[in-house]
Amino acid sequence: QVPLVESGGGSVQAGGSLRLSCAASRYMYCMGWFRQAPGKEREGVARIYTGSGNTYYADSVKGRFTISQDNAKNTVYLQMNSLKPEDTAMYYCAADRSVGVCRLESSEFNYWGQGTQVTVSS
Repeated sequence: QVPLVESGGGSVQAGGSLRLSCAASRYMYCMGWFRQAPGKEREGVARIYTGSGNTYYADSVKGRFTISQDNAKNTVYLQMNSLKPEDTAMYYCAADRSVGVCRLESSEFNYWGQGTQVTVSS
């Protein structure tokens, strides 16, 4: 197992910002963020291929969220701006060591964090 340690969740008012962090115990080629709201399926939010820095976002967060990396720390960040109540969910960090494959699909990731709650109030 590769522990993924998440931090940065919390409560914020609509329009506010939060930054999530996810630290892996070793280098991972693909890291991403997923979220799951009560009664809904888990959905992909963003992913980054750490080898190139290539990123991909779900349409629902494009322009508001930014995923970034610090390879020296095996850490990825999710900067969330202009938060909306519909962003409220448990956010999960995910990672995989497969080279050249990095799709924002939960089945592609072998390692998962415990989750961090994000609550956005109107």
